[in-house]
Amino acid sequence: MRPSLRKLTITAHVTFSVGWLGAVAAFLVLSIAGLTSQDAEVVRGAYLSMNLISRFVIIPMCFAALGTGLLQALGTPWGLFRYYWILLKFGLAIFATFALLVHQFGVMAEAEKRISGAAAETLFSADLGPLKTELVRAPSLAIVLLLVAASLGVYKPWGLTRYGRRKQQERRKVEQQPNNETPLGVKIFYAVIGVLVLVVVVLHLTGHGFGGHSH
Repeated sequence: MRPSLRKLTITAHVTFSVGWLGAVAAFLVLSIAGLTSQDAEVVRGAYLSMNLISRFVIIPMCFAALGTGLLQALGTPWGLFRYYWILLKFGLAIFATFALLVHQFGVMAEAEKRISGAAAETLFSADLGPLKTELVRAPSLAIVLLLVAASLGVYKPWGLTRYGRRKQQERRKVEQQPNNETPLGVKIFYAVIGVLVLVVVVLHLTGHGFGGHSH
């Protein structure tokens, strides 16, 4: 991967990851408001907003962060399976994506169905208590998971995997092998000399070189 493209993928990955974390934090704030508020309009508005944030911000940011991270790993010497921290971070991203989809099409779908059209007194019933609590617990765990993934990217613990060590040894062997190939600059120099010699020979044979003239 070229340096300019690598910088672009890093920028995109960081942007999408931060956006993902920020959107989950906003979701958590709304879920807490929905759990604690005694205003029916606030509760209903909070859960409607949570559904919109989840569908149109969190899920797109999740897939964008996962895709740019995968592209960055496969397109750079870091690789995907060469370092423990990358392998764990990728595993956490896959788990978070799967959990997010289950949450969106399970818990959030149930919340939208039961809360969006519910009467004011129903919004504060004990039947909705477990659902509201789950909508606070899930984003709280998601934030912890995303912070762990971010910390792995900063601290890079544990070093190389067995696969990474093998690849590193193979690369060192290739670097230690003598390179008998003629450098490109030398090839160009020889080519120029060859062309000049050919021109001189042609001019000489046609009587235009070395002061000669045709008779």
